[in-house]
Amino acid sequence: MTAATNQRPTLQHILQTYHQRSSNAQVQQVLGQLKKCGTAQLGYHLYKCANDQCKRYKYQYHSCRNRHCPACGALQKEQWLDERRNELLPIPYYHVVFTLPHQLNAIIMGNRKILNNLLFATASQTLLSFAANPLHLGATPGILAVLHTWGQQLSFHPHLHCIVSGGGISTQKKWLFTKGEKHNFLFPIHAMAIVYRTKYLQALKQLVQAGKVCLPPGTNIAALVKICYKKPWVVYAKKPFGGPQQVMEYLGRYTHKVAITNNRIKKMDEENQTVTFDYKDYNSGGTHKQMQLDVQEFIRRFEQHILPKHFTKIRSYGYLANRNRKTRIADIIQAMNIPPHPPKVKVTWQARLAERFGIAHNRCPHCKQETLTLVAVATTAGYVQDG
Repeated sequence: MTAATNQRPTLQHILQTYHQRSSNAQVQQVLGQLKKCGTAQLGYHLYKCANDQCKRYKYQYHSCRNRHCPACGALQKEQWLDERRNELLPIPYYHVVFTLPHQLNAIIMGNRKILNNLLFATASQTLLSFAANPLHLGATPGILAVLHTWGQQLSFHPHLHCIVSGGGISTQKKWLFTKGEKHNFLFPIHAMAIVYRTKYLQALKQLVQAGKVCLPPGTNIAALVKICYKKPWVVYAKKPFGGPQQVMEYLGRYTHKVAITNNRIKKMDEENQTVTFDYKDYNSGGTHKQMQLDVQEFIRRFEQHILPKHFTKIRSYGYLANRNRKTRIADIIQAMNIPPHPPKVKVTWQARLAERFGIAHNRCPHCKQETLTLVAVATTAGYVQDG
């Protein structure tokens, strides 16, 4: 056994080598899927080359399609981005981030679903309330919110990234622009932070009083809330996006992101059982550094960011809220007097694979001809002949 692997390890390799069992059933199920991704354990499609000079076979192993897998989801992400692209307008968009103080981490870890839901609710309510104020906008903007739970070192750091439109639709179906769009801000950040903090802490106390939130042993909720009220909560806004195309670039990088990508994992030392990975140190101006962790600590940190089953990590509000979304966007297009968006098109995975990655799904890896034909499918449930 060598001290370090010759090839750069992947998250799957680390889990296959060192993960045994997780105490949480949901976490255990997710990590089990990640370990099987792209292996015969999940089944495969069997192709045969129709070229008479080749006639070789190709096994295409199935992916796990789990949203926590760094190797999956690229094609689904592209379809989602196409749908969002059709909703963008020729206006400024703003990036606002809502964070939670680390003093609440222990409570959130034990009540992830309800308290992450609370994060979505209070952040969106804060944005919508400021937008409704005639001093700021006097209308309803479009909001897309994405939950991230990690820091660069895989620490537990729940925060919400929000993309907010620089205009909104009024009750009279008129399109209005924010007064701050020329000044690199959307709404007053310090005022938003105070409102957001108040909304979250008041709701947290009510949830605890109703018995819907379990507290860690020895937690004095009144004292904890008092401490959190004294702390300034971080709400910050980055510079507005340069235009719809820059919004799409951001969405492509961050909406379907997982806690750590394979390209950040640099080394797995099997002798010392450590993992080394890249991270950005924002306290040093975003300098790239490396961190070495015991492999079990690395896995433990990754486990912290596995979401509850069926939890929705990307949500929309305002005129982008799901109910009657098409009608509202049609009203906005009419109010702005701009051409209607093109109709939604469902692109096949074969076309998406060719367009996005330049890969022909039927290209034989041996003779390089596009002559592969499907002859059989094997699944975890058994073998199914397909021709």
